[in-house]
Amino acid sequence: MERKGTLHAITGGMILIALGVLIILSKTGIWSFDASWPVLLIVIALGTLIQNVKDLGGWIILAVGATFLLTEIFDVQIYALGKYLLPVLLIVAGAYIMMKQRK
Repeated sequence: MERKGTLHAITGGMILIALGVLIILSKTGIWSFDASWPVLLIVIALGTLIQNVKDLGGWIILAVGATFLLTEIFDVQIYALGKYLLPVLLIVAGAYIMMKQRK
């Protein structure tokens, strides 16, 4: 029980640190805060994966955060990615379910 509380504290600390860094970057004009929200998703996912690396939800949150962050950085239109993202996610989810069933 003590270990789980420590891991939750680490995740909470990571989120607060990331939020503070993002606010500083926004105030200094280095990076706009409205474009940095995917970083928070990535930090939440990393905190989840630190607790349990096999957590599918953590990996999904990480993928969503990374996708939105890359679209912000490279100015990619999200609807263009959507044509391929949903089918790829369905393929990956189906393969995961099949692999999980084999064990």
